[in-house]
Amino acid sequence: MENTVRIFLFGKKYEVPDNLTIMCAMEYAGYKLVRGCGCRNGFCGACATIYRIKGDKELHACLACQTKVEDNMYIATLPFFPLVKQVYDIEKVPLNEQVMMQLYPEIYACIGCNACTKACTQGLNVMQYIAYAQRGDFEKCAEESFDCVMCGVCSSRCPAGISHPQVAMLARRINGKYLAPACEHLKDRVQEIKDGTFEDLMQKLMGKPVAELKELYNNREIEK
Repeated sequence: MENTVRIFLFGKKYEVPDNLTIMCAMEYAGYKLVRGCGCRNGFCGACATIYRIKGDKELHACLACQTKVEDNMYIATLPFFPLVKQVYDIEKVPLNEQVMMQLYPEIYACIGCNACTKACTQGLNVMQYIAYAQRGDFEKCAEESFDCVMCGVCSSRCPAGISHPQVAMLARRINGKYLAPACEHLKDRVQEIKDGTFEDLMQKLMGKPVAELKELYNNREIEK
Protein backbone atom coordinates (compact mmCIF):
# COMPACT_ATOMS: atom_id res chain seq x y z
CA MET A 1 0.00 0.00 0.00
CA GLU A 2 1.16 3.49 -0.82
CA ASN A 3 1.34 6.07 1.93
CA THR A 4 -1.78 8.16 1.66
CA VAL A 5 -3.06 11.47 2.97
CA ARG A 6 -6.56 12.77 3.46
CA ILE A 7 -7.48 15.81 1.36
CA PHE A 8 -10.70 17.69 0.73
CA LEU A 9 -11.47 18.76 -2.83
CA PHE A 10 -14.24 21.35 -2.87
CA GLY A 11 -15.35 20.04 0.52
CA LYS A 12 -15.40 16.33 -0.39
CA LYS A 13 -12.97 13.95 1.30
CA TYR A 14 -10.51 11.73 -0.60
CA GLU A 15 -7.59 9.46 0.27
CA VAL A 16 -4.72 9.94 -2.20
CA PRO A 17 -1.02 8.94 -2.40
CA ASP A 18 1.15 11.42 -0.53
CA ASN A 19 3.64 11.84 -3.40
CA LEU A 20 1.14 13.44 -5.79
CA THR A 21 0.80 17.07 -6.75
CA ILE A 22 -2.59 18.65 -6.18
CA MET A 23 -3.32 18.38 -9.91
CA CYS A 24 -2.44 14.69 -10.05
CA ALA A 25 -4.40 14.08 -6.85
CA MET A 26 -7.49 15.59 -8.45
CA GLU A 27 -7.14 13.25 -11.41
CA TYR A 28 -6.48 10.32 -9.06
CA ALA A 29 -9.73 11.21 -7.29
CA GLY A 30 -11.62 11.05 -10.58
CA TYR A 31 -11.77 14.68 -11.67
CA LYS A 32 -11.47 15.31 -15.39
CA LEU A 33 -9.52 18.54 -15.78
CA VAL A 34 -11.09 20.44 -18.65
CA ARG A 35 -10.29 23.86 -17.20
CA GLY A 36 -7.56 24.86 -14.79
CA CYS A 37 -4.97 22.66 -16.48
CA GLY A 38 -2.38 23.81 -18.99
CA CYS A 39 1.34 23.26 -19.27
CA ARG A 40 1.68 21.17 -16.05
CA ASN A 41 5.12 22.69 -15.53
CA GLY A 42 4.46 25.93 -13.64
CA PHE A 43 4.60 28.29 -16.62
CA CYS A 44 1.05 28.97 -17.83
CA GLY A 45 -0.65 29.90 -14.55
CA ALA A 46 -3.86 28.06 -15.47
CA CYS A 47 -3.99 25.92 -12.31
CA ALA A 48 -4.15 28.64 -9.66
CA THR A 49 -5.29 27.05 -6.41
CA ILE A 50 -6.04 28.09 -2.85
CA TYR A 51 -5.80 25.78 0.13
CA ARG A 52 -5.81 25.66 3.90
CA ILE A 53 -4.43 23.02 6.24
CA LYS A 54 -6.80 21.93 8.99
CA GLY A 55 -6.02 23.80 12.18
CA ASP A 56 -4.17 26.58 10.33
CA LYS A 57 -5.97 29.89 9.82
CA GLU A 58 -3.73 31.00 6.96
CA LEU A 59 -5.03 30.72 3.40
CA HIS A 60 -2.31 29.67 0.94
CA ALA A 61 -2.11 30.20 -2.83
CA CYS A 62 -0.20 27.98 -5.24
CA LEU A 63 -0.10 26.33 -8.65
CA ALA A 64 -1.69 22.88 -8.48
CA CYS A 65 0.85 21.33 -10.85
CA GLN A 66 3.77 22.33 -8.62
CA THR A 67 2.47 21.74 -5.09
CA LYS A 68 2.36 18.40 -3.29
CA VAL A 69 -0.64 17.36 -1.26
CA GLU A 70 -0.51 17.42 2.53
CA ASP A 71 -2.63 15.66 5.10
CA ASN A 72 -5.87 17.46 5.92
CA MET A 73 -5.46 19.90 3.04
CA TYR A 74 -8.66 21.70 2.04
CA ILE A 75 -8.40 22.62 -1.64
CA ALA A 76 -10.30 24.81 -4.10
CA THR A 77 -9.07 25.70 -7.57
CA LEU A 78 -9.21 29.16 -9.12
CA PRO A 79 -8.84 28.36 -12.83
CA PHE A 80 -9.93 31.81 -13.95
CA PHE A 81 -10.13 35.20 -12.29
CA PRO A 82 -11.86 38.09 -14.11
CA LEU A 83 -9.07 40.61 -14.62
CA VAL A 84 -9.63 44.03 -16.19
CA LYS A 85 -7.93 43.96 -19.58
CA GLN A 86 -7.95 47.31 -21.31
CA VAL A 87 -7.69 47.63 -25.09
CA TYR A 88 -4.89 49.84 -26.41
CA ASP A 89 -2.64 50.28 -29.44
CA ILE A 90 0.96 49.78 -28.31
CA GLU A 91 2.08 51.95 -31.24
CA LYS A 92 0.18 54.90 -29.76
CA VAL A 93 0.75 54.42 -26.02
CA PRO A 94 2.41 57.57 -24.56
CA LEU A 95 5.71 57.09 -22.74
CA ASN A 96 4.74 58.76 -19.48
CA GLU A 97 3.05 57.83 -16.20
CA GLN A 98 -0.26 59.17 -17.53
CA VAL A 99 -0.81 55.97 -19.52
CA MET A 100 -1.36 54.05 -16.28
CA MET A 101 -3.76 56.72 -15.04
CA GLN A 102 -5.70 56.45 -18.29
CA LEU A 103 -5.82 52.65 -18.58
CA TYR A 104 -5.47 51.31 -15.03
CA PRO A 105 -6.37 54.14 -12.62
CA GLU A 106 -7.22 51.64 -9.89
CA ILE A 107 -3.51 51.15 -9.15
CA TYR A 108 -3.56 54.53 -7.41
CA ALA A 109 -6.14 53.16 -4.96
CA CYS A 110 -3.57 50.67 -3.61
CA ILE A 111 -3.66 50.74 0.20
CA GLY A 112 -0.29 49.01 0.65
CA CYS A 113 -1.73 45.94 2.38
CA ASN A 114 0.73 43.65 0.53
CA ALA A 115 -1.91 40.92 0.15
CA CYS A 116 -0.96 40.64 -3.52
CA THR A 117 2.67 39.86 -2.72
CA LYS A 118 1.75 37.35 -0.03
CA ALA A 119 -0.59 35.55 -2.44
CA CYS A 120 1.73 35.43 -5.47
CA THR A 121 2.33 31.85 -6.59
CA GLN A 122 5.73 32.86 -8.02
CA GLY A 123 6.95 34.71 -4.95
CA LEU A 124 7.07 38.06 -6.77
CA ASN A 125 7.08 41.42 -5.00
CA VAL A 126 3.78 42.41 -6.60
CA MET A 127 3.14 45.51 -4.50
CA GLN A 128 6.59 46.82 -5.47
CA TYR A 129 6.03 46.49 -9.20
CA ILE A 130 2.68 48.23 -8.84
CA ALA A 131 4.54 51.07 -7.08
CA TYR A 132 6.90 51.26 -10.06
CA ALA A 133 3.89 51.39 -12.40
CA GLN A 134 2.40 54.24 -10.37
CA ARG A 135 5.60 56.25 -10.87
CA GLY A 136 5.81 55.43 -14.58
CA ASP A 137 9.02 53.44 -14.11
CA PHE A 138 8.13 50.86 -16.75
CA GLU A 139 11.61 49.33 -16.93
CA LYS A 140 11.69 48.45 -13.23
CA CYS A 141 8.06 47.30 -13.29
CA ALA A 142 8.86 45.02 -16.24
CA GLU A 143 11.91 43.56 -14.51
CA GLU A 144 10.15 43.01 -11.17
CA SER A 145 7.15 41.32 -12.84
CA PHE A 146 9.11 39.33 -15.43
CA ASP A 147 8.25 35.89 -13.97
CA CYS A 148 4.50 36.59 -13.69
CA VAL A 149 2.42 33.70 -15.11
CA MET A 150 -0.86 35.69 -15.19
CA CYS A 151 -2.65 33.34 -12.79
CA GLY A 152 -4.59 36.21 -11.20
CA VAL A 153 -4.28 35.05 -7.59
CA CYS A 154 -2.80 38.42 -6.57
CA SER A 155 -5.85 40.22 -7.96
CA SER A 156 -8.23 37.86 -6.21
CA ARG A 157 -6.82 39.07 -2.88
CA CYS A 158 -6.74 42.81 -3.70
CA PRO A 159 -9.26 45.06 -1.88
CA ALA A 160 -8.62 47.84 -4.44
CA GLY A 161 -9.59 45.64 -7.41
CA ILE A 162 -6.25 46.05 -9.19
CA SER A 163 -5.57 43.76 -12.15
CA HIS A 164 -1.87 43.38 -11.35
CA PRO A 165 -0.95 40.96 -14.18
CA GLN A 166 -2.44 43.23 -16.85
CA VAL A 167 -0.69 46.30 -15.43
CA ALA A 168 2.59 44.39 -15.50
CA MET A 169 1.93 43.17 -19.04
CA LEU A 170 1.47 46.76 -20.24
CA ALA A 171 4.72 47.79 -18.55
CA ARG A 172 6.62 44.89 -20.16
CA ARG A 173 5.19 45.73 -23.58
CA ILE A 174 6.17 49.38 -23.25
CA ASN A 175 9.63 48.38 -22.06
CA GLY A 176 10.11 45.90 -24.89
CA LYS A 177 8.76 48.24 -27.55
CA TYR A 178 10.39 51.52 -26.59
CA LEU A 179 12.93 51.25 -23.77
CA ALA A 180 14.93 48.02 -24.04
CA PRO A 181 17.94 48.07 -26.43
CA ALA A 182 17.16 46.80 -29.92
CA CYS A 183 18.42 43.32 -30.74
CA GLU A 184 19.74 43.16 -34.30
CA HIS A 185 20.30 39.40 -34.02
CA LEU A 186 16.58 38.92 -33.25
CA LYS A 187 15.53 41.09 -36.18
CA ASP A 188 17.73 39.04 -38.50
CA ARG A 189 16.30 35.77 -37.20
CA VAL A 190 12.69 36.98 -37.60
CA GLN A 191 13.44 37.97 -41.19
CA GLU A 192 14.95 34.53 -41.85
CA ILE A 193 11.75 32.92 -40.57
CA LYS A 194 9.63 35.15 -42.84
CA ASP A 195 11.86 34.24 -45.77
CA GLY A 196 11.28 30.51 -45.16
CA THR A 197 14.93 29.76 -44.36
CA PHE A 198 14.00 27.07 -41.84
CA GLU A 199 11.07 25.42 -43.64
CA ASP A 200 13.01 22.35 -44.80
CA LEU A 201 14.59 21.90 -41.38
CA MET A 202 11.18 22.14 -39.66
CA GLN A 203 9.68 19.54 -41.98
CA LYS A 204 12.53 17.13 -41.23
CA LEU A 205 12.17 17.66 -37.48
CA MET A 206 8.41 17.09 -37.59
CA GLY A 207 9.01 13.67 -39.08
CA LYS A 208 11.32 12.49 -36.29
CA PRO A 209 10.21 10.43 -33.26
CA VAL A 210 9.94 12.18 -29.89
CA ALA A 211 12.93 10.34 -28.40
CA GLU A 212 15.20 11.55 -31.20
CA LEU A 213 13.89 15.11 -30.85
CA LYS A 214 14.72 15.06 -27.13
CA GLU A 215 18.20 13.79 -27.90
CA LEU A 216 18.77 16.54 -30.45
CA TYR A 217 17.50 19.17 -28.02
CA ASN A 218 19.62 17.98 -25.11
CA ASN A 219 22.77 17.96 -27.25
CA ARG A 220 22.13 21.12 -29.22
CA GLU A 221 24.78 23.79 -29.63
CA ILE A 222 23.79 26.71 -27.44
CA GLU A 223 24.49 30.16 -28.87
CA LYS A 224 26.54 32.51 -26.73
